[in-house]
Amino acid sequence: MNNLSDQQKGSLLAFVAVMFITPDSLFIRLSSIDTWSLVFYRGIIPFFTVLIGMLIIYKLNFFKMLITSGHHGLIYITTFSITNITFVVSIQNTNVANTLVMIAMAPMLSAILGAIFLKEIPNLKTWVAIAITFMAAVYIFYDSLKLGSFYGDILGFITAVGLAVGAVTIRSAKKKNLVPAAVVGKLFVAIFAMFFIESYVLADRDLIIVPLMCIMCVAIPFVMVTIAPRFIPAEEVNLFFLLETIIGPFWVWMVIKEQPSIETIQGGAIIILTIAIHSFLKLKKS
Repeated sequence: MNNLSDQQKGSLLAFVAVMFITPDSLFIRLSSIDTWSLVFYRGIIPFFTVLIGMLIIYKLNFFKMLITSGHHGLIYITTFSITNITFVVSIQNTNVANTLVMIAMAPMLSAILGAIFLKEIPNLKTWVAIAITFMAAVYIFYDSLKLGSFYGDILGFITAVGLAVGAVTIRSAKKKNLVPAAVVGKLFVAIFAMFFIESYVLADRDLIIVPLMCIMCVAIPFVMVTIAPRFIPAEEVNLFFLLETIIGPFWVWMVIKEQPSIETIQGGAIIILTIAIHSFLKLKKS
């Protein structure tokens, strides 16, 4: 990693993180526990997994990093916790497509916030990539878009804003390690879910599926995602996450034979091609 440029490090971290996340929707479909139990375990298992890993690597310096993260850490704990919760509640209160289209706004919001607060003005190639991928996401979910619930739609938008604010916060604190703050955020998510959870019981295949999902699709990626914006602009990190919207359904298709729509395939091809070209041009420049 030391021989790589910042652009290469950030792009690699974001890409690998998204690849770990892509089977997430499949695991959610295969699990049989209720929503808030899922939120609880997606908070508590990554919390202990990453906490133990950080304590082994950094020992008591973990707490020093947490304390010295200052206001950046507090902002990231808040946004990280909120987005983990609002995403679930949004899907509960509106059409799934509405939520996903709202979240597709994260790269654009990151670019705007980065330009305002960090004075990092995205170049024309990045703006074009953001516009194309957002329109492709709208195209994918266009037929499924419904008026839904205003409450659910607003929470979907808050999720996108939270993702953008979180990425920009990390970018503004490049010299600080905010992974400890993300760990605390996961604990807050689990505590919040405890107020709504119906059962803590894991049985049958959930004993394997839920821990595997929480470690592979949640714990490992959130560490990478918390580090990536230290090397590349926030909007570029969030741009990679649109790949999950495309690759995720293909995992579901391969395992439980739920075929993606022609819109998903066409729009997904546009998103993948756009991100590939954008990443190639950025890496070539670096």
